[in-house]
Amino acid sequence: MSEALEQALAEALAVLVTAVDTCEDDVLDPDTAVKWLEGSAYVLDRLAPADRRRLAALFRAAALREPAGPWRDDLLKVGDGFGLDEDQHERYCDAMETHVRRFAETVRAADPATEVPACPGWTFADLTRHHGTTHRWIAHLVRHRVTERVWSRDVPLELPDEEKDYPDWLAAAAEQSLRVLRSADPETPMWSHGADQHVRFFARRLLFEAVVHLADAELALGRTPRVEACTAADGIEEFLENLPYFGRLAESGAALGRDGASLRLRATDTGAAWTVVLGGANGFRWENAAGGASGSAAPEADATVTVEGPAGELLLLVYGRRAPGEEEFTVAGEREVLDAWLAATAL
Repeated sequence: MSEALEQALAEALAVLVTAVDTCEDDVLDPDTAVKWLEGSAYVLDRLAPADRRRLAALFRAAALREPAGPWRDDLLKVGDGFGLDEDQHERYCDAMETHVRRFAETVRAADPATEVPACPGWTFADLTRHHGTTHRWIAHLVRHRVTERVWSRDVPLELPDEEKDYPDWLAAAAEQSLRVLRSADPETPMWSHGADQHVRFFARRLLFEAVVHLADAELALGRTPRVEACTAADGIEEFLENLPYFGRLAESGAALGRDGASLRLRATDTGAAWTVVLGGANGFRWENAAGGASGSAAPEADATVTVEGPAGELLLLVYGRRAPGEEEFTVAGEREVLDAWLAATAL
């Protein structure tokens, strides 16, 4: 979708919603108006937090293109009416809490010695210890609003002696990180190990830490992970945004060569797409289908290789939890470019 089309659709929706919302009762039945607006709200509520922020900004931009007056004032209320301006930080915290609870329940019911194929050499005990350590570390970072890196090994872990107690320890660590994050102003500047140098970075990061490690545990038990499409789409963008900051991965990506070669990920269930172009200072640049670029990428038709599949499966693919040859995916173009990218960016 081009940026112009995105803006036009957002403006058309804002105008339509405002017209329905301000229509006189003798022109449009109030019950019908409520039904229409509630249906739209339900659809928009399923968007990922980043998409909700983007849509709210488009609504505001459309309103501000109108002359000052009652009509513009009503247009400016559209984003708030749909709850698009609600606290996205809290939404990330809520989603993370749900996924961590599911992870703890999953590993608590299994043998701590269960091997985790997605993390070679690790058992459930190792995976749970890693997950809990991350929560303890991030709680420490945010609590102290650090301005430079503090290593996780320098944070008190209070790790139990028995591996069977690790799930409860993880749950307590997650409660601690949630308490710290929810009490903090998400706009506060601080050091982070990613692109966003604010408190808000950490709730989003912990969400996808939980999403991926829950999938690790489910795969180890022979289950099929299910990641909601909107969450997965946001996770793919979070991965691409932060990849240049994951030192070893950024170096591997820069060593790929093939400057100008491009990889496209397309979600068959949502229509979202991301194009990654190799080369440049960070080893790559990317853009999404809506034109929200991190540098300009190649036109969609020029992608060297395209991989298609459900958004949740694509998220697991970029994290190395799925392989492009699995039946969930369709690959077209130069497969070796895709394989090289996945090998270079493997976590």
